[in-house]
Amino acid sequence: MGFFARDPVRDFPFELIPEPPEGGLPGPWALHRGRKKATGSPVSIFVYDVKPGAEEQTQVAKAAFKRFKTLRHPNILAYIDGLETEKCLHVVTEAVTPLGIYLKARVEAGGLKELEISWGLHQIVKALSFLVNDCSLIHNNVCMAAVFVDRAGEWKLGGLDYMYSAQGNGGGPPRKGIPELEQYDPPELADSSGRVVREKWSADMWRLGCLIWEVFNGPLPRAAALRNPGKIPKTLVPHYCELVGANPKVRPNPARFLQNCQAPGGFMSNRFVETNLFLEEIQIKEPAEKQKFFQELSKSLDAFPEDFCRHKVLPQLLTAFEFGNAGAVVLTPLFKVGKFLSAEEYQQKIIPVVVKMFSSTDRAMRIRLLQQMEQFIQYLDEPTVNTQIFPHVVHGFLDTNPAIREQTVKSMLLLAPKLNEANLNVELMKHFARLQAKDEQGPIRCNTTVCLGKIGSYLSASTRHRVLTSAFSRATKDPFAASRVAGVLGFAATHNLYSMNDCAQKILPVLCGLTVDPEKSVRDQAFKAIRSFLSKLESVSEDPTQLEEVEKDVHAASSPGMGGAAASWAGWAVTGVSSLTSKLIRSHPTTAPTETNIPQRPTPEGHWETQEEDKDTAEDSSAADRWDDEDWGSLEQEAESVLAQQDDWSTGGQVSRASQVSNSDHKSSKSPESDWSSWEAEGSWEQGWQEPSSQEPPPDGTRLASEYNWGGPESSDKGDPFATLFARPSTQPRPDSWGEDNWEGLETDSRQVKAELARKKREERRREMEAKRAERKVAKGPMKLGARKLD
Repeated sequence: MGFFARDPVRDFPFELIPEPPEGGLPGPWALHRGRKKATGSPVSIFVYDVKPGAEEQTQVAKAAFKRFKTLRHPNILAYIDGLETEKCLHVVTEAVTPLGIYLKARVEAGGLKELEISWGLHQIVKALSFLVNDCSLIHNNVCMAAVFVDRAGEWKLGGLDYMYSAQGNGGGPPRKGIPELEQYDPPELADSSGRVVREKWSADMWRLGCLIWEVFNGPLPRAAALRNPGKIPKTLVPHYCELVGANPKVRPNPARFLQNCQAPGGFMSNRFVETNLFLEEIQIKEPAEKQKFFQELSKSLDAFPEDFCRHKVLPQLLTAFEFGNAGAVVLTPLFKVGKFLSAEEYQQKIIPVVVKMFSSTDRAMRIRLLQQMEQFIQYLDEPTVNTQIFPHVVHGFLDTNPAIREQTVKSMLLLAPKLNEANLNVELMKHFARLQAKDEQGPIRCNTTVCLGKIGSYLSASTRHRVLTSAFSRATKDPFAASRVAGVLGFAATHNLYSMNDCAQKILPVLCGLTVDPEKSVRDQAFKAIRSFLSKLESVSEDPTQLEEVEKDVHAASSPGMGGAAASWAGWAVTGVSSLTSKLIRSHPTTAPTETNIPQRPTPEGHWETQEEDKDTAEDSSAADRWDDEDWGSLEQEAESVLAQQDDWSTGGQVSRASQVSNSDHKSSKSPESDWSSWEAEGSWEQGWQEPSSQEPPPDGTRLASEYNWGGPESSDKGDPFATLFARPSTQPRPDSWGEDNWEGLETDSRQVKAELARKKREERRREMEAKRAERKVAKGPMKLGARKLD
């Protein structure tokens, strides 16, 4: 059996891509694009073919091969692997492009920015400083052909063929024998007398000056052209002139050259260079320095090269989040860099990080994710949203911080199209029911209504039938005027989802009640909606054959197309009003979350009616949607004691804590789950709002959320004929806790009467206590020996 010799080229783990080599390399080496056989990752392969009679060049190539393996520096071309045979030499490095080809491509694409050139030259000078100052080596080949650019736009120094020791222990500089390279030699090399005084770096710094000239002006035709700076920037010209000066003694050391160029106002004194220098040393920076850096980074990314952002900034951001505990500050620059990625890259690099971020308990992280969800929602698939994103997002509905609740509601506009049946029609509706009925912040209740109107088309037919009418009807009874407007506009935006019977028997009675609302903006919207629904009913009445066409969407499956139509009707509420919520939270971070200790329940009947016949009318109109099926008697009794407590707050009186604690304990015994046990039953949207809430009363001096100007419509009591219709008698108990808030222009007289009654009750109580103490003192008789005198 014969033995076959192994082919080292065939067994080499890297292979050449079959295409012509890249140009721009005068010398013995040819540059090919290649890839790793196992993974397909791109590399560059420098190939030298051994030829007979070229022993001198072969020795130069072998010396370069050795230098590549032994020199390691971030600014020197990175060696990966190599192959040396009798016929060829292969040097595998990171994937790079010759600088000449790179500059030509960038000019065709619009030109290279000075920021990029400043950092590129910084890297080359830093590599020269490393060689001459740390390794005592002379590069001896600095030129355009010796510089390469990687995929991040980083400049790397290569061309190590003619390197020699500055100490002279390895002999003098090797002879090049290539005219294209010899034109970069400094003039003092032509003087063989040795009388010229020079530094060890003088020749390389002259060649650096040639490189700078070529970067800005193109290929160097002859050495005399160096006298004209051409397009070299003015801030760089003085330092360039030092490099190409006739006296080699005055040419600066590479380290000194960097210091000069980085001085204030220098060519390398800019945000791009500073950012790169920080990223190179980020592992040794203090946490506070990293936080500040990432906070300021997003402002600069727009001016940075796209390749630099993708391949250098992005890995650092991901590493900072994964291992550096950078937190929420990396989000803004991360999503900004994400715009440069393809859909596949985004899915591979950023989405796993985003999913992990949603599980964070850091509030700053959560709110920034919600605020910037629009930038990455299109890359999230439905299984990821339902199993890994939504379960974490819903915790925001229960957060004590109003800003997080607000952003969570707004995020549902983006998540709703991707939610499954259970999450959208059951889980989300439970949270919306509680927020709209019980949240103490008016704008959040308003935004909940707005969001429900916008996502209504995504709900199932049964959920729409059960939820929308009741939810919007409830919103029209909200003390916050913007919420009432949102309720009206919600009806208008989802008009095609209601049957004619619902329009006539449920919706129009509610809208008609708003035609005497104290706020003109509410009345105006109500009249518009009424005219729209009446026109619809009239058209069907004139031509009954239109009924099927008009009601085609009522029992249809969810129709995502309508989401875009609804997006325009109430955008003001999501943007304008809610921004005031955030402003309030920033200004009053401690007082904003708790408005009052009274459970927030909307009125079961018309909240504003005062006459008995108005009250009966409201009950009749709401009977169709089961508005009054609940037992409201207990709420009225609770409201009486609560009103007395509120009056005590307003006049400085003291409130008994015992009854409050007992009431709170009684309420807390009812679990939230039990409130939703009948979710599938008719009218369960209303039942969902019966979940009691027990909150601690605000401390003395706390400003209630209702006392802030939320930016809603101004009260129109003055000169408004409708204002007199809503003066509630002082003896009528309020069925819910919203009535006690200081909503502008509402129930002012009623509160004054109640305050006066409370003051009289306290005065009577004080007199009774004094009389009782006097009776006890008389009944005791003479004091006993040793007894302590009380009066």
